[in-house]
Amino acid sequence: MRRISVFGATGSIGESTFDLLLRQGGPEAFHTVALTGGRNVARLAEMARALRADLAVTAYEDCLPALREALAGSGVAVAAGPQAIAEAADRPADWVMSAIVGAAGLVPGMRALAHGTTLALANKESLVTAGPLLMATAARHGASIVPVDSEHSAVFQALAGEERSAVERVIITASGGPFRDWNAQQIAAATLAQAVAHPNWSMGQRISIDSASMFNKALELIEAREFFGFEPSQIEVLVHPQSIVHAMVGFCDGGIMAHLGPADMRHAIGYALNWPRRGEVPVQRIDLAKIGSLTFRAPDETLFPALRLSREVMELRGMAGAAFNAAKEVALDHFIAGTIGFCDMAVVVEDTLDRLLHRNCLGNAPTALEDVLETDHLARTEAAASVQARRA
Repeated sequence: MRRISVFGATGSIGESTFDLLLRQGGPEAFHTVALTGGRNVARLAEMARALRADLAVTAYEDCLPALREALAGSGVAVAAGPQAIAEAADRPADWVMSAIVGAAGLVPGMRALAHGTTLALANKESLVTAGPLLMATAARHGASIVPVDSEHSAVFQALAGEERSAVERVIITASGGPFRDWNAQQIAAATLAQAVAHPNWSMGQRISIDSASMFNKALELIEAREFFGFEPSQIEVLVHPQSIVHAMVGFCDGGIMAHLGPADMRHAIGYALNWPRRGEVPVQRIDLAKIGSLTFRAPDETLFPALRLSREVMELRGMAGAAFNAAKEVALDHFIAGTIGFCDMAVVVEDTLDRLLHRNCLGNAPTALEDVLETDHLARTEAAASVQARRA
């Protein structure tokens, strides 16, 4: 029986993964080693019971009593806290979904790879902050990484059977988020409620805001560079409001291979779950005649400076990705809290990168996980100082 673990089970990716696992046989087909989640312990317990998991872990220690009560008599072991999540990743599994949002997903993903697992990677921050380290860990332990971001899954599928040397460019698409047709004045006054109202996707609060600011796409540019190894100049972004074409790969003969799919993350998750084969996935089939037309346009990097910043990070490499992501997370926290405005997020990130460049803190590539965590901490400190300076 195939052993699986899901990190970030109660988020949107985790929910879709849970749906597919049940549809493909649930506990009769899979041995669920571990499920982890956040504060929604009632849902985490429900999932653990349904899949007959060995272990359920909440990231928050104050939630442990509620989780223990919810799983009383089930035979499911419980634990809480970041260290417990890391230890859950040390439990051998054949397939692991890495869907914890943010830098918190890096440690369990790295530890899972050490067991030679197949890592279904939805946590883009892992590649952004520690791409060379993550890929080297996978290679050293004979593990596989299958991307779950819809854009990177699309590129991964388009490259199947192709020689990388034949690739001229990779184009990842962006919905443009809720502000894709707004002007600078409107964006500057954007509220939290407006930023989370994504027109195409149903996602969590943080990733919805990242989509609105295009920081999500900025992370995906860096992720594509780290995972596929293409040069920054080969990676492009197009705004595609319909979210039907997820990515395109252009080849040396002038041909472009496009991957089309519904705006449903179960497609990319299902591909990763069944890889290297394809399996039945219960997503809506595309009716191109009904859709009628697909449109594309270049993004405005003046309105969405996150894209420009990501290209600077790709050129810098070293520890720039870890700093970029940490500063973005701090800026996002402050926007959610109402202490800075929507456009201030990019200002804080750029200021943080400038501060660390001035201190020569971004030049060396990480050789160990501790290097990434140290830069992450340093960038968060500088980002907090940047926020305070803007509020002074």
